[in-house]
Amino acid sequence: MSAPDIRSTGDVVDYLKAQHATIRELFTEVLDAAGAETRDQAFTRLRTMLAVHETAEEMVVHPRVRRKIDGGAQIVDERLAEEHDAKVLLRDIEQLPRDSAEFSKAVIHLQAAVLKHAEAEEELEFTALEAELDDDELNKLADAVAVAERIAPTHPHPGVESAAANFAAGPFASVLDRARDALSGVLASRTS
Repeated sequence: MSAPDIRSTGDVVDYLKAQHATIRELFTEVLDAAGAETRDQAFTRLRTMLAVHETAEEMVVHPRVRRKIDGGAQIVDERLAEEHDAKVLLRDIEQLPRDSAEFSKAVIHLQAAVLKHAEAEEELEFTALEAELDDDELNKLADAVAVAERIAPTHPHPGVESAAANFAAGPFASVLDRARDALSGVLASRTS
């Protein structure tokens, strides 16, 4: 099960805001799903989208903010701490039975954290990028984010929040995650 495909609109800010909107919709889909199987499918899409989206931001967007924006290091450090916490929550949620009250409570908690994080990105990082970068740079960043998403892991990996860590560990984690996803898909289709 893959994340929804959102093509670059040319501008990295528009591209990432569109993904934030998709993530909000996926949370609703998970929480409104009827039955464990439907909820599991929706959660898989959400988990994949979050993992891929955050990895791409960590590899491309955060380093640019750190280098180009006054006060960027503090903005990025705060976002990375939030991303680490969200990855821990997401990893823990993966282990919960989809039809349990514990799962629903954990998803609601994750939703609040992720939406607060997205709001901070939009207000602090994205606004600063739009103010400091020209259209050409914003478009190139969108292309770089799209490329990073193609090689990003599909499961959360707490502790891998920096660009360097993502470039070093990300490709290996991505291969393992995507193999695990493929195997899970085959096994699920044979038990249905």
